Amino acid sequence: MSDGTIVAEEAAAGETMPASDPAGATPAPDTPSAQPSGKPSRAGRNLPAALAVGVGLGASLIAILLFVPKVLIGVIAVAMAIATWEVAKRLREADVLVPRVPLIVGGQAMIWLAWPYGTQGVAGAFAATALVCMVWRLFDHGLAATPRNFLRDTAITVFVVSWIPLLASFAVLMLQQDDGNLRVLTFMILVVCSDVGGYVAGVLFGRHPMVPAISPKKSWEGFAGSLVFCIIGGLLTVTLLLQANSMIGVLLGVAVVLVATCGDLIESQIKRELGIKDMGTLLPGHGGIMDRLDSMLPSAFVSWLVLTALL
Repeated sequence: MSDGTIVAEEAAAGETMPASDPAGATPAPDTPSAQPSGKPSRAGRNLPAALAVGVGLGASLIAILLFVPKVLIGVIAVAMAIATWEVAKRLREADVLVPRVPLIVGGQAMIWLAWPYGTQGVAGAFAATALVCMVWRLFDHGLAATPRNFLRDTAITVFVVSWIPLLASFAVLMLQQDDGNLRVLTFMILVVCSDVGGYVAGVLFGRHPMVPAISPKKSWEGFAGSLVFCIIGGLLTVTLLLQANSMIGVLLGVAVVLVATCGDLIESQIKRELGIKDMGTLLPGHGGIMDRLDSMLPSAFVSWLVLTALL
């Protein structure tokens, strides 16, 4: 997942194994000891690999935003397809039959239609995707078979559509605005600030669990570090990059910390219920694509909302 405060509190707690599910589920084999990427740190991750991947991804995205910002739409589309596949695969392993094909195709429609048609394109693609997924799941076992767990599976499917491609589409919408590449860069910097602040404060001071029922290793000290770093980052980026009022930066920083933390917790709870540590294994030291997007996705929506309303 997005390592931010969670990695920090794991390091502070000195634990490498995720807590077991309250219902008694045990984590899947993709725990740190089973990862092929090298010896895990106290944070339960291979930090050198995680840092190398993080720096490489960050540098690539910055270069794209500064020189060829429209290419980012393709990058977002590919990332959302992979993330959707990862989540759908994990859900199917837990016998939740979400329809993968319409999920991925509909998600691509939402991303690409945001480019020429804006919010109307996103809304139309979202509604069409949800409807197609409902019908697809209805006949998933053939016309003669009675659907099993139809209500549960379709509800989770609509949740996945909302969680991944819908929230990601707001990054594309933001990119279309004046100085859109700088707005996207701003929100990405703030998510990094939240991660780094949480890591530093969690390692140095993390003692008091924040939400032990969901993530026992997330601490209030880590959250405070995320808040401080993100407010400072918001002040600097909004003032220097967007040439806007510094108080907008303060508001944006606070908003990003709140939703980024909630994004971490949402994925933590999902993985806890599924009994897994990571959604995938594509990124050494990080897990899957979705494990890097849990805080980015809600932050994209909130950043679009705040900057659209106030700039």
